[in-house]
Amino acid sequence: MFEHSYMSLKIDHKSKLPLHIQVEELLRDLISQPEYQNGSFLPKEVELANRLGVSRNTIRQATNKLEYEGLLARKKGVGTKVAQRQLSTSLQDWQSFTKEMSKRGIITSNLLLTLEKVKADEKLAGFFNIALNTPVCKLSKLKGVNGEPIVYFESYFHPRITLTANDDLNRPLYQLLSEKFDIVVVRSSEHISALMAGNVAKKLQVDPKCPVLFRERFVYDPGDRPVEYNVGFYRSDKFTYSIEIRSES
Repeated sequence: MFEHSYMSLKIDHKSKLPLHIQVEELLRDLISQPEYQNGSFLPKEVELANRLGVSRNTIRQATNKLEYEGLLARKKGVGTKVAQRQLSTSLQDWQSFTKEMSKRGIITSNLLLTLEKVKADEKLAGFFNIALNTPVCKLSKLKGVNGEPIVYFESYFHPRITLTANDDLNRPLYQLLSEKFDIVVVRSSEHISALMAGNVAKKLQVDPKCPVLFRERFVYDPGDRPVEYNVGFYRSDKFTYSIEIRSES
């Protein structure tokens, strides 16, 4: 039991707002606290009812709503716990993963951050229109939430972009490119598929045969010149990838 958050729960019995709505909002606040983020159990239904001075049916109305929204998970004979959050990323928010997650109230950190020079293979040489084996910068990032890995990125850059260890690589990448190289990115082409985790399994802390969401990204500047080739390996138990399509009519 997390006493501080729990003991602060109070119902306003003089409010015109229905009791089950008040309970629902109180529980939303409670499960948003850090101590409840990792599948922690809520207090028992009868305990919540006594604490708030409402009926068990009122508690059940509120928890049913949150369960329907996927925020709570109920197991008969065990109790009700906070559901593991399924993260969502969108094609519309491709320019900054960190900012996208932050807008959803999710704080990410770099569990791994490496910069190295590699030789361009056929894919990179073809995309960047450079000779095979030309040295290019490779930036690798393992992103995590609460210390748990959720996605692994590899970025490869056109030779005109020479990142160094002195650069603040924790900053939003495209902000860094704009300020240091005067390069603005305006378009990306995306390919999305499912793969087995394979070589990235250890980084993501999953079984090598576990499916992951694989995303390729080809990034261009306003002159349609290639800037970056990026791949992302998303844990399928943590992510959904959303696409919004609008009618042109």
